[in-house]
Amino acid sequence: MGASDRGARGLLPQLPRLKLPVRAGHAAYLPRGRDQDASRSNDDRRPEQQGEMTEEPSDEALMVEVSARQQHAFRILMQRHMPRALRVAQRIVRDPAEADDIGQEALLRVWSHAASFDPKVAKFTTWFYRIVLNLTFDRTRRRSFHPLDEAGEVPDTAPHAAESMIAAEEHRMLQRAMANLSDRQRGAIALFYVEGLSGQEAAEAMNLSAKAFESLLGRARAALRESVQKIQDTGSFA
Repeated sequence: MGASDRGARGLLPQLPRLKLPVRAGHAAYLPRGRDQDASRSNDDRRPEQQGEMTEEPSDEALMVEVSARQQHAFRILMQRHMPRALRVAQRIVRDPAEADDIGQEALLRVWSHAASFDPKVAKFTTWFYRIVLNLTFDRTRRRSFHPLDEAGEVPDTAPHAAESMIAAEEHRMLQRAMANLSDRQRGAIALFYVEGLSGQEAAEAMNLSAKAFESLLGRARAALRESVQKIQDTGSFA
């Protein structure tokens, strides 16, 4: 799905980007003390310090340290990637508390299985997304899906003014339409459209061939269009 990725995205109604707030429980994902100082932007440092900044370590280099039980490396990795992983989980389970639980469990998996990560086989992001997706799909298989009116809304913490009434209705319509998709279809849309992964990256994260992912994404788009059309025809957004 290389060159066709960009064009395919235009076939889908615009999906709102998610911006999850940092919850109290997420404090453990963030560096503390000296590590936190290191995460400040260059503008926060004195001019003489800015010239001393070194290139950020790659995810794969950090995983070598994590496998050696270096907690500072683990915190940096989670600071980089946990917000996106939580967004994907929440897109599928539609419950902020359950997405948090999945995030906590994914953290444990990364820490306990760090030695099994092989950068020659997959990038860290692909490996991590696969952990999150597997945990998410396992949970949804163990229970019936919540009705939409019981599901938590995806928080929007954008600093601009409140959304207009029309935008809010469109958001609710899309949420309702997404609820009619299967878990794997929601996962495919979350990875490809919301997180902006390429078709190949999303396929690897879902442990599918590129062709199988393209087929899954096509079915998801068709199902979403049909669901949106039905909602528009009935005029029911709630």
